[in-house]
Amino acid sequence: MTRTKASQSPAAPVFVPDFCAPAARRFVLIAAILASALGFIDGTVVAIALPAMRSTLEADLVQAQWIHNAYMLTLSALILAGGALGDRLGLARVFGGGIALFVLASLACAAAPTAGFMIGARMVQGMGAAIMVPGSLAIIARAYPRAERGRAIGIWAAASALTTAAGPIIGGLALSLGGPEMWRAIFAINLPLGGLALWLLWTKVGADPARSDTPPDLLGAATATLALLCIAWGLTQLGHQGGSAVAVWLVAGVLLLGVFLWIETRVAAPMMPLSLFANRIFSAANLMAFVLYSALNIMFFFMPMTFIAGWGYSEIDAAATFAPMSVFISLLSARAGRLADRIGPAPLLVTGSLIAGMGYAAMGYFAPEQDLWARALPAMGLVGLGMALVVAPLSTAVMGAVREDQSGVASGVNNAVTRMAGLISVAAVGGLVAGLYARAGGVASFGLPSDSAGHVAAMNNAFAGLAYLAAGLCLASAAVAFFGIRQPKQD
Repeated sequence: MTRTKASQSPAAPVFVPDFCAPAARRFVLIAAILASALGFIDGTVVAIALPAMRSTLEADLVQAQWIHNAYMLTLSALILAGGALGDRLGLARVFGGGIALFVLASLACAAAPTAGFMIGARMVQGMGAAIMVPGSLAIIARAYPRAERGRAIGIWAAASALTTAAGPIIGGLALSLGGPEMWRAIFAINLPLGGLALWLLWTKVGADPARSDTPPDLLGAATATLALLCIAWGLTQLGHQGGSAVAVWLVAGVLLLGVFLWIETRVAAPMMPLSLFANRIFSAANLMAFVLYSALNIMFFFMPMTFIAGWGYSEIDAAATFAPMSVFISLLSARAGRLADRIGPAPLLVTGSLIAGMGYAAMGYFAPEQDLWARALPAMGLVGLGMALVVAPLSTAVMGAVREDQSGVASGVNNAVTRMAGLISVAAVGGLVAGLYARAGGVASFGLPSDSAGHVAAMNNAFAGLAYLAAGLCLASAAVAFFGIRQPKQD
C-alpha cells in the first residue's frame, strides 16, 4: 500500500437536497435523537443495573468489568471507521444498519443466560453503536441546509442532554420498583425506540448518495480492535493471573498498536490521521481528555456497586448521583464555551480539572460515613461543576488546533479517545480494587452484597482508594492543560 493524498478524493456532500423532503426533515431529526438516546442511555443505565446483573448472572468482578469493557472495546476501536462507512455505502443505510445491529444485540443482552453470553452480546452492541453514534449527527447535516442546521443541532443536543440525564433516573426507578430482574427490560426497551427510528428512516429518506472512490480503513479498524482487546485483557488480569501471562497480553497489545500506527501511515484514508498529533495543542488536549475521562469512568463504574451493594441504597438513590453532572453541563456548557472563546480554553480546563479532583477527593474522604445524600451527592456536585467547565473548552481546544476542513475528523478522534479512556481505565483498576478490598480484610467480592464481617468496610476502603486515584488523575489533567494547551504570550 502507498500513501495517497486525501485531497485526491472529493469530500462527501454535507447537505443533499434530495435526501429528504423539507417536510420530512423533522422526522429525520427525531430518528437521530432516538438513535443518540439509545447510545447515551446505555452507558449510564448499565452502570446502575450492574449490581443486579451481577447477582442474576453470577458474574465476578472481572466479568463485571468485561460487561462494561466489551461494549467500550468495539465502540472505541470502530467509531472512526463507522463514521467513514456512511460516506462509502450511504449515510442512511449505514446509520440504519447500526441501529438495527444495536437493537438486535440489546435483545440478546435482555435474554442473556450467563455472564459470558452477556459479554459477547455487549461486544456486538458496541459495534452497532460505533456505526450509530457518529451517524446521528451526520444525518442531521445531510438533511438540513446550513441556514437551518444550527437550530436542528441545538434541538438534537438539548434532547440528548435530557435523555442522558433522565436515563439513570428512569433505569434506577425501574430497578427499584420492578426488582432485580428488571434490568432485562432496560435492554428490551431499545426495541421500540430503535424500531421507530428505523421506520422513520425507511419512510422519510429519499436519495442516499454514496462515495466509492475511497475505501474505509477496515484493516486499521481490525488491528485497533485486536490491540485494544489485548491491552484491556492484560490490564484486567492484573492481580488475578501470573505476571508472565499478563505481560504476554500487554506486549502483544503494544506490538499490535505499533502495527496499527504503521497502517495509518500507509492507507489512503486513515481512520486516525497521525499528522494531527504533530500539533502540540491537539495532542495535549487529547491526552488531557484521556486522563480526565479515565477518572470519570472509573468513578461512574464503581460508584453504583458501592452505593447499592455496600451502603444499601436503592438503584434510584444511586442514580441520583449522576444528576449533578447532567444538570451542570446543561446549564453551564454554553457559557463556558463562550468564555473559552474570549480568554482561551486553558484557564477553564485547569480550573475545571481541579474542581472535579476536589469532588473525587471529598468522595474518598467521606466514604466511611456511607452518606449518599449529605456527602456523596455534594461531592458529585463539585465533579459536575468541574466537568461543566471542561466539556466545551476542550472541544474548543481540539477544534482550534486544526484546520477547518479537519474539524470533523479531529472531533471524531477526540470522541474515540474519550471512549478508549473508559475501556482502558476500567480494565486497569480491577486488580487495584480487588487488592485494596482484600488488604482491608474483605473475604467476599467487591460490588456484591455480603453479610461477611468487614465486607462493607473493605468496600469503603477500596472505593476511597479509587476516589483518590481519580483525584490524582484530575491533578494530572490540570497539569497537561496548563503546560500543553495554554497559548504562548504574544509579543
